[in-house]
Amino acid sequence: MKKMKDLPRIDRPREKISQKGVEALLDQELIEAIIGRGTRNKDVRALAREIASLVAEKPQHIRYNDLLEIEGIGPTKAAQIMACFEIGRRYFRQPGAIRTIQKPEDVMQFVVGLRDRRQEHFVTITLNGAGEVIATRTVTIGILNHSLVHPREVFADAITDRAASIICVHNHPSGSLDPSPQDIAITRQLQEAGTVVGIQLIDHIIVTKTGFCSMKERGLL
Repeated sequence: MKKMKDLPRIDRPREKISQKGVEALLDQELIEAIIGRGTRNKDVRALAREIASLVAEKPQHIRYNDLLEIEGIGPTKAAQIMACFEIGRRYFRQPGAIRTIQKPEDVMQFVVGLRDRRQEHFVTITLNGAGEVIATRTVTIGILNHSLVHPREVFADAITDRAASIICVHNHPSGSLDPSPQDIAITRQLQEAGTVVGIQLIDHIIVTKTGFCSMKERGLL
């Protein structure tokens, strides 16, 4: 395989993009265009070929650390590639394939049935950096207090998910939408813990049979 410097300029990836459009490039050439150059011991074309093979093996599951295992790929190139994958996934996905939360009303579709529970349920929703839902989990069931809703229980799965943020939701079987002093104390405790672990608590929402209350909108978060 020829090295990049031995190719006619018109056949190089970035020149092909300008002349023929990005659609004309093979997967390997797209990667060559992204990383730009190779290393002293490995030409960019050889490096791109290894990356393309890795992507072909597990297109939906490639990770930052997978790229770092390739000789010649350091943190900068790995970050460039992962950033390209992510922006493509966010803006060119199939409509409706991934659900997002942008306002308190959007949360309700992820906690269907919670408002009818006879016991208090504390639920967490983990989100990525685009506001897309990763997972919804029930953390505890019963009367909420500091011992039942502990930050380590709330953030353990969020850390595993590599979440950028979380939303907490719990129901009030009593029907009251007013946050209790205990609700406020728990929220502040979780907010502080989130700051420490680098996962933002976006909102804490109380739901009842008749509606919901966003503690963020109430100015309590």
